[in-house]
Amino acid sequence: MTTTATPRVPRGQQRFSHAARMEWIKLRSLRSTWWALAVTVAGAVAIAVAVGVNTKDAAADLTNNALAGISLGLLVTGVLGVLVMTGEYSSGMIRATLAATPNRPLLLAAKAAVFGVVALAVGEAAGFIAFFAGEAALPDTIPGPGLGQPGVLRAVVLAGTGYCLIGLLGLGLGAIIRHTPAAIAVLVGGVYVLAQFVAVLTHSLMAYLPIAIVANSLTAVQPMTDYQVQFLSPWAGLGVLCLYAAGTLGAGAWLLARRDA
Repeated sequence: MTTTATPRVPRGQQRFSHAARMEWIKLRSLRSTWWALAVTVAGAVAIAVAVGVNTKDAAADLTNNALAGISLGLLVTGVLGVLVMTGEYSSGMIRATLAATPNRPLLLAAKAAVFGVVALAVGEAAGFIAFFAGEAALPDTIPGPGLGQPGVLRAVVLAGTGYCLIGLLGLGLGAIIRHTPAAIAVLVGGVYVLAQFVAVLTHSLMAYLPIAIVANSLTAVQPMTDYQVQFLSPWAGLGVLCLYAAGTLGAGAWLLARRDA
């Protein structure tokens, strides 16, 4: 009887481009991924229009208001990040993936790069479309913000960047936990539920929570005034979000390299 074995590429001969190409093929073949991302864009635009139509105060942070829907889309991109990793464990496909790419840190890096680029592109699209839609929906008596005004372009761009980083945070949690419901529960608890408890129990940590960073630091043009919370500056908030994503991905890579499939 003749048996065939799955060829393994020697570690030293593996290329990031090969692993990334494989991950791109897997990601683009899932229709649910594209539908979910499309829904987040549509949701961000719908919220921007609703907020714009109901705006009464011309002195408000109109850019931040138009980007309010981005915060709600964070949950979707975070869950998709989880599924990019845990879906392979649920289906058993992870064994074939690891056989094709035995260099596990390289594999996770390829997953993060491919999903990160897609999430960033969708996040930027959601940010810019929502901004223009919200601006167009403002009452005639309220002048809309322009991208050339101080801080406006930065806020729109960082909105999409935050969208991407929350997705990578979800991917890292998926690599750490490997179980889809548990990883999603940790993501939702850390991004959304924890924020509610912190808001009640202690205000000093509120500024460092992911949802607060996106809503009150990255997308803010005017400084957020809250006598109980000192929110981070946009670039400090971006740095903290990068640390969250890098920390979970780093821990996920370390565990992925040491655990069995």
